[in-house]
Amino acid sequence: MFRQAGAPAVVLLAAVLLIGCRNPLARQYEYSEEMYLSVDGSASVIVESSIAALVALRSAPLDPSPNTPVDREAIRRIYQEAGCDVRDVGQPWRRNGRRYVQIRLETADVRRLSSCGLLSWSTYAFGPAMDEERGEEVLIYRQTVGKADSGDPKGVNWTGDELVAFRMHLPSRIHFHNVRLLTRDEPGAIERGNILTWEQRLIDRRAGHPVEIEVRMASQSILNRTLWIFALSFAGAIATLAAAVWFTARAKAGSESVEAGSSDPARRP
Repeated sequence: MFRQAGAPAVVLLAAVLLIGCRNPLARQYEYSEEMYLSVDGSASVIVESSIAALVALRSAPLDPSPNTPVDREAIRRIYQEAGCDVRDVGQPWRRNGRRYVQIRLETADVRRLSSCGLLSWSTYAFGPAMDEERGEEVLIYRQTVGKADSGDPKGVNWTGDELVAFRMHLPSRIHFHNVRLLTRDEPGAIERGNILTWEQRLIDRRAGHPVEIEVRMASQSILNRTLWIFALSFAGAIATLAAAVWFTARAKAGSESVEAGSSDPARRP
């Protein structure tokens, strides 16, 4: 009986872990900004952070105590009043004895994100430029994450190993990036899905060590390029089919003309 119930129990346990602690297999960050950028400069930014980190890094007027329920509407109000276009504040969760929350922001122009109080520690630049080596126009994105606030959440059980991350989901082919995993002092790589991640230790972020982000990418999105390739391939296939039908019809008409001529008594010798 125990063996029969074992498999469902394992599945249930995995589901509980995924719901309660997010993905336990993924790299865990105390604070992260995840940007989904479009070639037109619009962007969505998802901030995931412990309440304690929001207090320490962004001076959020929140209670970091793990026993204090998270007031999602209060968080929405705080950042809307700070000039942020808040689209959603997700359900809070708990990890390592601390409460976490997700805040989703939107902007029509990524260059204006510094006017949002939650992201005002960064400066943003985005626009086209000519790549002389490739002889084509590219898009350049730059972000400098500057000094953090000096909030004091008091009594947080941080160990010193906590990480901060700035992640980007890029819309087009990446020609250049300066990703460096600051926690390991080594270059980073493009992750599956056209994702780049800059990491930093929480203690370094609190100390104000800057993070320099630069990416150069194609000016046409991968989706648009794929659609154009599909459209051209489809048009080519239709043209080939039409040509084949035309040549077949012409050959058949010629054959019928020859047969008609050979059967005409007036043309017989």
